[in-house]
Amino acid sequence: MKIAFVHQNCPGQFAYLAPFLAADKNNEVVFITQPGKPTPAGVRKVEYSPKRKPAESTHHYLRLTESGILNGQAVAMKAVELRDSGFYPDIVVAHMGWGEGLYLKEVWPQAPLLGYFEWFYHARGADVGFADSKQVDLETACRIETRNCMHLQSLTVADHGISPTHWQRLQHPVEFHKKISIIHDGVNTELLKPDATATITVDGTELKAGDEVITYVARNLEPYRGFPSFMKAVEIILKRRPNAHVVVVGGDDVGYGSAPPDGKTYRQHALENGDFDMSRLHFLGRVPYAEFVRILQVSAAHVYLTVPFVLSWSVLEAMSAGCVVIGSRTAPVAEVIEHEKNGLLVDFFSPEEIADQVDRVLSHPDRMQVMRDAARETILQRYDLKKCLHSQIQLMSQMVQFARQKAGAPKKAKVAATAEPQSEAAAQ
Repeated sequence: MKIAFVHQNCPGQFAYLAPFLAADKNNEVVFITQPGKPTPAGVRKVEYSPKRKPAESTHHYLRLTESGILNGQAVAMKAVELRDSGFYPDIVVAHMGWGEGLYLKEVWPQAPLLGYFEWFYHARGADVGFADSKQVDLETACRIETRNCMHLQSLTVADHGISPTHWQRLQHPVEFHKKISIIHDGVNTELLKPDATATITVDGTELKAGDEVITYVARNLEPYRGFPSFMKAVEIILKRRPNAHVVVVGGDDVGYGSAPPDGKTYRQHALENGDFDMSRLHFLGRVPYAEFVRILQVSAAHVYLTVPFVLSWSVLEAMSAGCVVIGSRTAPVAEVIEHEKNGLLVDFFSPEEIADQVDRVLSHPDRMQVMRDAARETILQRYDLKKCLHSQIQLMSQMVQFARQKAGAPKKAKVAATAEPQSEAAAQ
């Protein structure tokens, strides 16, 4: 089977699926991406670059759309090169969020296109305006709604789609829901598992499973992931609990929303406006995946906060590692965590409630074991990597078979995949 993946930030959401398929000698896997990205094992990487950036003269509502068109054009040209060299994929799997898959059906009309639909924007009722509680003005609403032009085209172009959670599919127009299957990328539960012997060393201090370790993980330390509320809670926690250590993983960039207007980072703002014992507050930046796993394994209480937006891989990985997760009472988190059953839910805006629940977890570690076990069981049942890979590959096989039958080919198609999953997805 020949499979083409497309994602500007290879491997992205296909970090498990692409190398898993490539590990089978019966498959040929090509990955189209932007320059400088990692190459998954067994995959032939093809790089593209858009010819230019969106023009300054373009209406600002449409600049992201123009960027997507430029990406789509560049990917289509690479697809033409692949086609002319004899590569005709049996299926194309593309993240549709940046326009890269817009024109692939023009190049490979015979290949079914499976689109990864991560997010559909709304001016109200989801992420926009949630963290700052401001009324969304007409300018912002118009800009946000126009941003969906490219997504609507992608929804019509793709033969079928995947969204990783019910919440994320729900954001898409209802008339497209039947076209989108809910299949998560998967959690490597064999790697992300409890380890009572795990230790980490931070700033010269050794911390081990059983210590009062509070963890927080995000790609970037920013309001979308509740960082300001978390830091206010940290100030309370460190004063209450003299033996507690707080371990924070994440960069200082801004992935979602806007940067502070004064040029400082959100971490700088938090530290300047709080009173912290810095000997027990550890900022590690971004860490290697193996270290990330150990951090979760030593965690006594893991805090995960998010506005109503894309659910991070890290919260599921934390649950798989047996963490007690104190999560925000927002829709994407509530889809996974049932309060008092497999985790605890708190008000996104309440540092006091966050601190109280952390305090509760640290004060009664023995009582929390049932919750830890339930958290891991949730991941084993609903998000286990092998189950998710099976569902993804089954869907791909069905799409290929249908396309061949439609074209008049008598032979049934099946996507070959016999190897064990090897790759590791980074924390989101």
